[in-house]
Order: sequence, then structure tokens, then C-alpha cells
Amino acid sequence: MPYPDRFYPVVDSVAWVAHLTKLGVGTIQLRAKNLDDAQALAIVREALAVIRGTRTRLVVNDYWRAAIEARAHDLHLGQEDLADADLKAIRAAGLTLGISTHDDEELATALAAGPDYVALGPIFPTTLKSMRFAPQGIAKITEWKKRIGNIPLVAIGGIKFEHAAEIFAAGADSIAVVSDVTQNADPDARVRQWLGQKSEAA
Repeated sequence: MPYPDRFYPVVDSVAWVAHLTKLGVGTIQLRAKNLDDAQALAIVREALAVIRGTRTRLVVNDYWRAAIEARAHDLHLGQEDLADADLKAIRAAGLTLGISTHDDEELATALAAGPDYVALGPIFPTTLKSMRFAPQGIAKITEWKKRIGNIPLVAIGGIKFEHAAEIFAAGADSIAVVSDVTQNADPDARVRQWLGQKSEAA
């Protein structure tokens, strides 16, 4: 199974992790904000328990200490978290590492850390969080992919299923999706679209 999968939902609760796992999603990022160390460890352990025995991989967002202690396999860091992270401890724990980037300086910082994939965003305007970076646009995907070579490139930010073909054609290896699933009127149907399944087969 490729990592990360071409469809890569980002969610904020164990309930979403459980639901998406049942739908057959291969890579899920758990991004729960503003937790203390104990809360982070608890939610990571709970999410890992949910996916145990399935083909789903859980990517822990930001909480690298909890990821190590809970024996997770996959980690994603933003630039601020990367600056404070112990990369040696992360690698010693066997964690894969994905890193968010928004501009040239951040890409250089990410590449210096030897990431397993690089995320570029936001591709389109997004309302989920205030962004100090302007939308990157699809052309930036092609430029970024040329620069990072064989490292997988994840596109994120305001992306809907209808954009997928164009974004993959531009060079993205994976698309991370938030609102197109979590705020969709029929999230299960949307997930099946992303997974390339027909709703009649469900």
C-alpha cells in the first residue's frame, strides 16, 4: 500500500477515525488541537486501538511525544512543531515523518529534516483555519514536485473531489482532504468517490 494513500483525510476525533476506517480508508491523519500531553497521549492511544487489525494507517499530527509513547508508526509536523521536535527521538522510534510547507523557506527546512513526504498548502482558499499564506494554486504543485523529486507530495487546502484529476495531473502524489469529507452533506458517499468505489457496491 502506498504511503500516504492518494486520498488522505484529516480529522479531529477518534469517532471520525473509527468511521473512516470502517469505510476502508488507508491513511487517516488525526489533527486534534490544543491538547495537553496527557490528553494527546489518551487520544492517540484510543485512535491506534480503533485501527488495530485493519489496513488503515494513523498519522498523528503534531504530538510527537505522544506518538512515540503510544508506539504510533506515522507522524505529521507543522513548521512550528518541527522546530521544537526531537528528530533523533522520532527516527529512533521508527516513525515516518510528513512535514507541512507553505513557501520556499519552509520547504528548505522540511527537506533538511529528511521527510517521508512533504505537504504543500493551501492549494485553494480554506475557511477551516486562518492562513497567513496565500493560496498556492495548482501550478505550484508542479514546481514543488520537480524540486522534491521522489519524495511524495501531498496537496492540501480547500480541495474537493472535483479538483482531484487536475491536482494529480499537476504532480501531486496524494491529496489531503478536510472539509470535503467532514463538512459534506453525505460524507460516506464522498469517501466512496475518493476511494474510487461506486455507492451501489457499499
